[in-house]
Amino acid sequence: MRFLLISLFFISLSNSLQAQSVSALSPDKNLKLEVSVINGSAYYNLFYQNEEFLNKSPLGLVSSVGDFTKGLKLAGSTSSKIQDSYKLNRSKVSQVNYKANEIKCIFTNTANDTLNVIFRITNTDAAFSYLLPKSKKNAGDCTIEKEITGFKLPVGTTTFITPQAPPSSGWEKTKPSYEEEYTREEPVGTKSQYGLGYTFPALFHLGNKGWLLISETGISGNYPGTRLSDANADGIYTVAFPQEGENNNQGAATAVAVLPMQTSWKTITLGKTLKPIVESTASTDVVKPLIKTSKIFETGRASWSWIVWQDASCNYDDQKTFIDLAANMKCEFILIDALWDVNIGKEKMTELVNYAKSKNVGVILWYNSNGNWNTAPQTPKDRMNTHEARLAEMQWLQQIGVKGLKVDFFGGDKQVTMKMYHDILTDAAEFGLGINFHGTTLPRGWERMYPNYMTSEAVLASENLVFQQTFSDRYPTTATIYPFTRNAVSSMDFGPVFLNKRLNRNPDKGTIRKTTDAFEMATAVVFFSAVQHWGLTPENLNEKPAYLFDYLKKIPTVWDETRFIDGYPGKYCVIARRKNTKWYVAAINGENEAKKISVNLSMLKGKEVSIISDGEGAESKFGTKKSDNGTFSLELSPNGGTVIFMP
Repeated sequence: MRFLLISLFFISLSNSLQAQSVSALSPDKNLKLEVSVINGSAYYNLFYQNEEFLNKSPLGLVSSVGDFTKGLKLAGSTSSKIQDSYKLNRSKVSQVNYKANEIKCIFTNTANDTLNVIFRITNTDAAFSYLLPKSKKNAGDCTIEKEITGFKLPVGTTTFITPQAPPSSGWEKTKPSYEEEYTREEPVGTKSQYGLGYTFPALFHLGNKGWLLISETGISGNYPGTRLSDANADGIYTVAFPQEGENNNQGAATAVAVLPMQTSWKTITLGKTLKPIVESTASTDVVKPLIKTSKIFETGRASWSWIVWQDASCNYDDQKTFIDLAANMKCEFILIDALWDVNIGKEKMTELVNYAKSKNVGVILWYNSNGNWNTAPQTPKDRMNTHEARLAEMQWLQQIGVKGLKVDFFGGDKQVTMKMYHDILTDAAEFGLGINFHGTTLPRGWERMYPNYMTSEAVLASENLVFQQTFSDRYPTTATIYPFTRNAVSSMDFGPVFLNKRLNRNPDKGTIRKTTDAFEMATAVVFFSAVQHWGLTPENLNEKPAYLFDYLKKIPTVWDETRFIDGYPGKYCVIARRKNTKWYVAAINGENEAKKISVNLSMLKGKEVSIISDGEGAESKFGTKKSDNGTFSLELSPNGGTVIFMP
């Protein structure tokens, strides 16, 4: 008997060494996290309403202060409740009341090195970050060589994700720049287009279970931007660091910092429907403001000649015309794009800025980010890539009254590149300049971290409507994917709202627009960007009904509340947004067949509303309605749309 008890004791001890676990619940107890160590490897699972949304997925990293991919023990854990109430003034919501349960898991390896993994669990999100503590043994710099962080989706899952592009590929070697096509319900595990994995955010459809969005946040030069690898033989997507060739081979592809060192946060938003994904604030919940300033940074709408009139329009007279367009449309800004330094010059630019001021229009100027990480020839160049050059240029910009900058053509996701974003934002904040990034990475929590961050491209945007008829043909369906992916996590500078039949200054040339006018009006709401650059041209004001422009003159670009109403990526999307007491509800049809959708808009119950909807052909029609019960029947033409708004 004594021998049996001793044997059972050692069997129990052996099992406890092989498998350890801890769990945590969301505040409403619907979302459950399980963390475990099995045979020295760390894993986590996610369950929602007792269904497994993320199968057992690996945790760990390899660093200069320890290998935390094997030989691990769960040495302990601590838990706490997180409550944070914060405001946003350049986002899809203005007030966030953040509640989460936090669990910090403490892992040790065979050398007794320590790694902490911090999890935050809300009712709809799970976010986690690694923390390497400072110790007597390890007190200096630390290099993280790789993460083995993984995501194992259930069998049968399909994807809406964009492939990572090779470094120094694309036009003038400007990729990767998060400008690839989304997959459309590809089976999970399908090899990516270039064999290099996928960029964040990544949307997964778990069949009847629901939806899951994976992204990343909390990078300010402290970490490289990461991505998802192609899935391995076990169907697991793992976190991958930048490619060596990014940033023209300059800078390390690893992460380096002084201990204690914390990584970026990986965020997972999930639910039975797409509602949690559209409404999530996970990207800003786990970050903090980095800059304090008394300066005010304005948001709003902008006229933009380049998108339809292209490079030739970057001259004094055409820009004056678009300043007048901005004034007529009550836009806050005009964006003056590339080559202004050559075609207009600094002296005449000062005149243009003063003219814009007289019309109550602010000027945003374009800059090439270039050091030598690509060969994009557009100027002005070499004025944003060093601190000294930026200070000299930004001082002049402040003196003449420029309001913001669009900085283009970055080099990838290495830590040195991410630090450049941070440095541009930090320097620009001192001079009162708002910032828009193009040819760029995904913004990662920047709306809360930087007071002057406005928007980023990081998507296959409207310039491709002008460049490619094939993209214009696909645009309606593509537009219905963006609200559930790229635009769900941050401000997105797509550059919407076109009314030209052909996207060229010459009405007989250029690509042919496939969307209806009502669809284009709806994108002003469906797409969120703190500064929204319209695709309008001066002749539109004489060609189209006045009610379209009356609507655009009042449409906000930042919001107090956002609600998912209905939709399916690639098919259709209905989103409601509120500014102060006024609601705007917009629907777009991504398919080339008419749709009739019934929606319950309780916020409009008993309200008199204006409606812009599809008319004959691509034309629109205008009406008013009062719904006693808040139910509306939307009749959408092929590639059409509807906007319902409170006058």
